Amino acid sequence: MVALAELDDETCGVVVRWAAGRAVGVAGLRREPSARYARAVFSPRGPSLRELCVQALSSVERGYDSLAPKFDYTPFRTPESILEATVAALSEAGPFGDGLDVCCGTGAGLKVLQRLCQGSITGVDFSTGMLEQARRAAPEAELVRADVRALPFAAGFDLAVSFGALGHFLPAERPALFDGVFRALRPGGLFALAIGAPVSPRSLWYWAELGFDAVMRVRNAVWRPPFVMYYRTASLPAVRHDLTAAGFAVEPVGLGRQGDGSPQCWLLLARKPADSR
Repeated sequence: MVALAELDDETCGVVVRWAAGRAVGVAGLRREPSARYARAVFSPRGPSLRELCVQALSSVERGYDSLAPKFDYTPFRTPESILEATVAALSEAGPFGDGLDVCCGTGAGLKVLQRLCQGSITGVDFSTGMLEQARRAAPEAELVRADVRALPFAAGFDLAVSFGALGHFLPAERPALFDGVFRALRPGGLFALAIGAPVSPRSLWYWAELGFDAVMRVRNAVWRPPFVMYYRTASLPAVRHDLTAAGFAVEPVGLGRQGDGSPQCWLLLARKPADSR
């Protein structure tokens, strides 16, 4: 197996395009990477081709540890428009007490909780590098390194949020994730989860996402450790079914509008029943 350090930039570019495809914005808002920078793919402060290559051929944890300092300068960070729309939607259901950001990454969701919660806020992620960046974004937050498929919380939060993380979980892993969030919420607590709206087969993005997932399946079949990241394994009906099975009452709220008037993404408002133990 060739060492990553031995790959030149041209080869790294081929590997990145093979492993990552076109950049797709979080939560259904798709943004084109800048074409002005030959090596810093997304911005002058963004990752180089070599750095993206290393991430694509690493485990999820190690990949995000290495990418963390430059993650906010890529199109993979949740767009501010989605964060602002989430704050607006949740403001009507608040105010909230304590908040939890599930898969907090560099802290974008923690900033949402800062505006909505009157109590403490907590972020949980399994990447040490991402948590270090989250500390800079929200110094007052409690940060916990943990596998969110086994969340170490019980009835401690009134609001939980998660942005752009579902693609890192296989469908069979979602029940454990949602069961953990359910346990972490107090009775009557709310879990807000942003997911991308369906893309029409007439759109190039439909085929880009389909191709990306196919390439990732091939990559994970021939390269270890695996890097779990898929765009077409978390459809609205499937995620809603899993949330309902975990005990939530689910209400989808559309955010933004596409050209045909349909939502650009969905915010699933999953409420834990007030009489839950």
